[in-house]
Amino acid sequence: MEINLYGFLQSLGIADPSGTGWLAVIFTFGLAWTVTWRFIPAVRSFALRVGWADEPNSRRLNQEPLPNAGGLAIYAGVVAALVLATLLRPIVIEGVLAQVLTILLGGSILVLVGFIDDQFGLPPYIRLFTQTITALLLIASDIRIETPFGTPIDPIFSIVLTWLWVVGITNAVNLMDGMDGLAGGISYITSMSLLAVSAQFETRAAATLLLAALGGAALGFLRHNFHPSRIIMGDAGAYFFGYVLAATSILGNLKVTTVFAIVPPASFLLLPVLDTTQVFVRRLLAGKNPLSTPGKDHLHHRLLACGLSQRHAALTLWTITLVSNGLAMKLQGMTSVVVQVTLASIVVLLGFTILQRIRSN
Repeated sequence: MEINLYGFLQSLGIADPSGTGWLAVIFTFGLAWTVTWRFIPAVRSFALRVGWADEPNSRRLNQEPLPNAGGLAIYAGVVAALVLATLLRPIVIEGVLAQVLTILLGGSILVLVGFIDDQFGLPPYIRLFTQTITALLLIASDIRIETPFGTPIDPIFSIVLTWLWVVGITNAVNLMDGMDGLAGGISYITSMSLLAVSAQFETRAAATLLLAALGGAALGFLRHNFHPSRIIMGDAGAYFFGYVLAATSILGNLKVTTVFAIVPPASFLLLPVLDTTQVFVRRLLAGKNPLSTPGKDHLHHRLLACGLSQRHAALTLWTITLVSNGLAMKLQGMTSVVVQVTLASIVVLLGFTILQRIRSN
């Protein structure tokens, strides 16, 4: 029996996503997944030879040096997928190429700075300065928080709010990267949920393609990062994930309106936001510098202190992320059927990846 995929998607309320075609989106996702998955072993081997590794410390839970160059493979997977998708079907990103390149440029800068920080260490003010530059890059390209009709709010307020959003989410995802599989799983779930929203509208073509590539790269990375991890993404990967998620969540019709209207997009990234907020508040109440070196006061540390294993803690926080993203999709006006299909697809692919990782041990 012949299956009309397009007709089925239309019956779910999903039209041709962003004018790109579902095959283009699937191709971008699959290629990013494959490139990242296949490239990581080579990156890991080279990193071990040259000493690109995190020593055991108060933030991470590894008991021995662990290669920290996974962000390079993630970045390579995203870029390769987007480049090949463009070469095979240039019309796919006609009219949105500038937005894609702007976000990739900002992400590239953060990958470079994050990688330098991973290997040599950088002062906090250098990292903040770089994040500010990349946030201003988005603002200069008109990727900012605005009203739903594209009419800017007070320019200064828009700039400040966009800067807070981009820098905040970039660091929040980075701070979640303290346990095997956690940041990668959260980034994958959030990417796919945002993709489901973005893919329903033609004006979100840039976000659709970027999220497809980001989701595929995150899943390919998890194949090597679920506990026991063979490699970690490092600041390079965490900054890249956080920045692209922050940028795409305010891109096109995903733009938010006011401080209160940030709630829907923030719901997609609820766990990193809550984790960073509770750490910040607890440190202030304890009279500590909230921007001090990372400690064992994050949500995953508390779950581990309650007796959960790294795998169970990761699965618990993934579940919370799935629930918050389901609610966020509803807040964005998606039908129950689309939300259910999206969440089911996320779970199936995650389950497949986890099983493959466990079998390879």
